[in-house]
Amino acid sequence: MTQSLKDLTPRQIVAELDQYIIGQHDAKRNVAIALRNRWRRMNAPDDMQREITPNNILMIGATGVGKTEIARRLAKLADAPFTKVEASKFTEVGYVGRDVESMVRDLVEQSVNMVRAAKKESVQVKAQQLVEDAILDILIPPVKPTTTHMGFENNNDPDAELNERTRERFREKIRSGEMDDRKIDIEVQQSQAPNIGVMGGTVDELSMMNIQEMIGGMMPKRGKKRKVTIAEAKKIMLEEEAAKLIDMDEVKEEAIRKAQDSGIIFIDEIDKVASARSNGSGGPDVSREGVQRDLLPIVEGSAVNTKYGVIHTDHILFIAAGAFHVSKPSDLIPELQGRFPIRVELQSLSEDDFYQILKEPKNALTKQYVAMLAAEGVELTFQDDALRELARIGFQVNSEVENIGARRLQTVLSHLLNDFMFDIPDVIGANAHVVVTKELVLEKLTGLVQNRDLSQFIL
Repeated sequence: MTQSLKDLTPRQIVAELDQYIIGQHDAKRNVAIALRNRWRRMNAPDDMQREITPNNILMIGATGVGKTEIARRLAKLADAPFTKVEASKFTEVGYVGRDVESMVRDLVEQSVNMVRAAKKESVQVKAQQLVEDAILDILIPPVKPTTTHMGFENNNDPDAELNERTRERFREKIRSGEMDDRKIDIEVQQSQAPNIGVMGGTVDELSMMNIQEMIGGMMPKRGKKRKVTIAEAKKIMLEEEAAKLIDMDEVKEEAIRKAQDSGIIFIDEIDKVASARSNGSGGPDVSREGVQRDLLPIVEGSAVNTKYGVIHTDHILFIAAGAFHVSKPSDLIPELQGRFPIRVELQSLSEDDFYQILKEPKNALTKQYVAMLAAEGVELTFQDDALRELARIGFQVNSEVENIGARRLQTVLSHLLNDFMFDIPDVIGANAHVVVTKELVLEKLTGLVQNRDLSQFIL
């Protein structure tokens, strides 16, 4: 559910996050404050708006405790551009790999897609009218009214009137879907932009995109005849007509502004580029520190060139996360530590948390399985003591093998229900009722836990 930032108080933001994420109240409070501060900054006096910078957040916690989900749900809640990147994928400038500026370009791309989708929605009615007219022109070409001897149009031409009435009847049939299966010939515009590679020398990602776009713009667009059903023609032509009605320059300006003022970049695995600096050795540690130094100006605030224009990162909210099993937050370079003033430690999930994760969230795994089997006409229910047992087994496996947090429940549930998922609908038909009891859970899963033969649980 997306709402206006004005309507979302910190308490309401936490309440919304509670519907999807169990526990982690400190993290929720901090991201809620950070989101509300966006609205506060935009409503501050103009001279202060430029001075107020976001308090970037560093989340510390094991895998599967909800770090990524909190950031993703936050962005969805605020209808904000959001991109998730992994710090370990970046390389220092001069090395082969992705440079850190690519995450800002990804954010702008996401923002452009969001704004374009909103604009398309606003012109949907007009675009549908144009599509109907185009399909009618193919089915029943309009008849031009005859002219009188004085050169004026004859408004009483019976052929023109009959043609118009026929077109209106067919318009109703097109709208109602009666003619969706009928095939027609349409012309689809195709861009002739080639894929270009560069031999010799290095060309950065942005330059390559600009070269391809420039050459693509120079190449003429060619129409291609296709025979499709009217239902498919509606979709193809709606996209084309909506694109014609949208001012892309306006979309680019609004997207840049949206990314600058409300964009969120989630940098995962930040701990993988942190390393103890006391050893003074070279090797991979040098490159890791190089990535941190490249990240610094982006997080601090700089201008980044994208194919849609220049974006300033001063007011983008950065949320970094890492498990920090091997390294510590203090192993990050001091300058980067200073750019993430809010530190939140996420708690490991308990057995009771697992039970609540299976039962309460809107997107709980149990509810997902219920929805999937409902599509087959099969009713699936979980007894409460079965959920307790699933939580206990998931927690036990995490304790004895490897703690992968809530992701363990996905593996456990999959193993429990795989036989049912395979037998439906061949053996178990529609209108059946499958009940998951504590006894069924013990029968399917306890043997594996007791025998320590846990290879199937390791992801």
